Amino acid sequence: MKFQYLQTQSQRAAFAGIFVILLPNFFPNLFDPLGRAYPSMFSEWNAPSPKHIHLLEGALHQQISEKQQSDIWSPLANQGWKPCVDSATVPFAVAKILNATLVIPHLEVNPVWQDSSSFTDIFDVDHFIEVLKNEVSIVKEVPSKYSWSTREYYGTGIRPTRIKTAPVHASANWYLENVLPMLNSHGIAAIAPFSHRLAFDNLPEEIQLLRCKVNFEALVFVPHIRTLGDTLLQRLRTSPTTKTKGENGNGKFIVLHLRFDKDMAAHSACDFGGGKAEKLALAKYRQVIWQGRVVKTQFSNEELRHQGRCPLTPEEIGLALRALGFNSDTRLYLASHKVYGGEARISTLRKMFPLMEDKKSIASEKERAQVEGKASLLAAVDYYVSMHTDIFISASPGNMHNAMLGYRAYRNMKTIRPNMVLLSQLFLNGTMEWSEFQQAVENGHKNRQGQIRVRKETQSIYTYPIPDCMCH
Repeated sequence: MKFQYLQTQSQRAAFAGIFVILLPNFFPNLFDPLGRAYPSMFSEWNAPSPKHIHLLEGALHQQISEKQQSDIWSPLANQGWKPCVDSATVPFAVAKILNATLVIPHLEVNPVWQDSSSFTDIFDVDHFIEVLKNEVSIVKEVPSKYSWSTREYYGTGIRPTRIKTAPVHASANWYLENVLPMLNSHGIAAIAPFSHRLAFDNLPEEIQLLRCKVNFEALVFVPHIRTLGDTLLQRLRTSPTTKTKGENGNGKFIVLHLRFDKDMAAHSACDFGGGKAEKLALAKYRQVIWQGRVVKTQFSNEELRHQGRCPLTPEEIGLALRALGFNSDTRLYLASHKVYGGEARISTLRKMFPLMEDKKSIASEKERAQVEGKASLLAAVDYYVSMHTDIFISASPGNMHNAMLGYRAYRNMKTIRPNMVLLSQLFLNGTMEWSEFQQAVENGHKNRQGQIRVRKETQSIYTYPIPDCMCH
């Protein structure tokens, strides 16, 4: 992602200079877990047979009580917090830092996603500008006097107007000392790369509120993504097979973000039951992509699992969901780009949740035409559905999981956070009966379903919006 800034004389425009620092890592945080699909370098094979047969039999024959059903589907009670991004009534302190105008950012073409979608292809720029018009000066294109400042210009050599050394979690003073002189000298500055380039702590309240407003209010998807998302939502809630009803009579459903693509499996360095062939293929893939930089390979599979560092397989997250109280009547939407092992890998999950759907199963090819083949736009559709589901759960922590935790906390919506250490250790126990497993999973997740979590030092406000973005 690259940001450019123009020097102006307007006091109001000064707010935009810091905006380079403030714009959240929304795009990479949003799409990384869904879009990562390297070109196939090694042949796939059928996934191994279910590893937890004993538990699977218990899950398929379990009887779920009405109380358990009621508890798991009930929305969160009011927890005493509400959004307050507009509470500031005094000029932002950031006006003293930089005097600049933001140019709508460029998104770098990611070699993983192989997707050249631009910021304007994904986000509604007019809405973005309108929401921030009283605080930030924004232009869609670089003015003609700076037309030389192109992506190609920065790609052909070292340029005096490009900053490549912005440290991760830099202070506001760093930008005052390093960006302002460049703006004064050249009238324009480009910062690339930009992910995670502003600290979350020791910043004025007004700056934090602006970051919150950008992340939770200004960034919305373009209309055709919202339209397709609304179509999916309507069909998920009104399907005649949906038996769990909400107060308004519409069916409820859960979104499962299944983080189990090939590079995720390879980077984890875990064993997923595919034998020597799978281990060899993932090891080769890992070497080509990361050239030996995966630290997790220093640990054994058992050590990684005891630490909760192995992504849950489709089978394992399915067993956890059944233990939490979801049954074969549960409408489940699968948010995922490409599952490692294909349909064979998710067959056990589908057996537990026969009403499982995804984009392709409930939207026609014609309806998907504007997003098909574009990983970022497909991910945006899944994200939009996840924003509006009754319950969201990710099979493993990651960027989308973190972003969704923040958004749904901001809206006081239920989000289940898997207890990775607990689940991993339960799955290592090959003799546990279903009733014991079910009780352990239920007890281990009673306080992991959207309850308020106040942000700790160094944590992201985009994952933990309380107290920076919300008022008690």
